[in-house]
Amino acid sequence: MTVDVQQQRVVFEGFTGPGLRGVFTPGRVAIERREGEVVAERTSPREAFAGHGPDTPWDELHVLYFAGYAMWNYLTAPYLLTRPGVAVEELEPWQEAGENWRRLRATFPDDLATHAREQLFYYNAAGLLRRHDYAAEVLGGAPAAHLCEKHATASGLLFPTHRYVLPLQEDARVLPEPVLVTIDLTEISVA
Repeated sequence: MTVDVQQQRVVFEGFTGPGLRGVFTPGRVAIERREGEVVAERTSPREAFAGHGPDTPWDELHVLYFAGYAMWNYLTAPYLLTRPGVAVEELEPWQEAGENWRRLRATFPDDLATHAREQLFYYNAAGLLRRHDYAAEVLGGAPAAHLCEKHATASGLLFPTHRYVLPLQEDARVLPEPVLVTIDLTEISVA
């Protein structure tokens, strides 16, 4: 995948098959051939989740929208917290895994495709992102903790390369299971 840091745009090579790519922007998702011929597309892709329940099947364009905005947000943090219209507030520190973590509450503008308008980011004493809490609106808004580990450096920037998502209790404590999503990044380059 290729992530554009300046605008919300992600291109997934090989999306749904050889010779195809998935292109995400907040207002449009498309599956295209490498030459640019559009195979399938959806404008206003977030609206396609209206009325969905936990058992509603997704099509490839639903997956493309969700994966596109999620990966864009994950790979641009903490830079995305400096974008115009994003409000950030520091909260009381949080004790987890025997460490004190700094917490930031971010409120995102409506024009930024993301899991939810309000999210929490947890950073350890070394300034590494360790946890990211949100309630993904397109999934019905169940609260989740996105845990971040195995930070690696690419062009002087640190990226967590192992990420996994667990459910949250009402008191913001992480439940040990089920693991909802796992993401492992094996190669990262910055151009």
